[in-house]
Amino acid sequence: MGQRWRAVGVLTAALFAVNVVARLVISLAFPEDEDTATGVVSLVMFLVIGLILAAVSFRWGADRPVGHWAGDLAVAVVAALALTVFVGPLLVGENPFGGGAGLFFAQIWLYLAAAAAGVLVGYLTLTALGRDFRSRQLKRYAELKRARPRKVVRR
Repeated sequence: MGQRWRAVGVLTAALFAVNVVARLVISLAFPEDEDTATGVVSLVMFLVIGLILAAVSFRWGADRPVGHWAGDLAVAVVAALALTVFVGPLLVGENPFGGGAGLFFAQIWLYLAAAAAGVLVGYLTLTALGRDFRSRQLKRYAELKRARPRKVVRR
């Protein structure tokens, strides 16, 4: 059980670290309010978050049923989202609510959209390749049914 929560914690820390690096790049490399550069760095951050979640869902989906790893990913994403929205701005000297309610909720929706897209891409790729837990389980079942000899029925 501890191994399971350790993996969730590491994933949360990795997702939060991506956000911290993006915020540091924006604050150090672009000190003025340059919207295009900030937008590009934010887009790259969301792409990296999506790629991380795609890789994790691809890996975890091969070993466990969807119900087991989906909950773990949801906990990691919600925890990383809370850290990103509330703690991330404080690390670079900003107010989490400084941009107003629109920016605050836009961060949340964009983060959730990137996370959902990443998980879907990873799991759908895994399923299309036939390497997900359910497909492998069905394949083993079919092989076992073929391997058994037919029962002779006497009348």
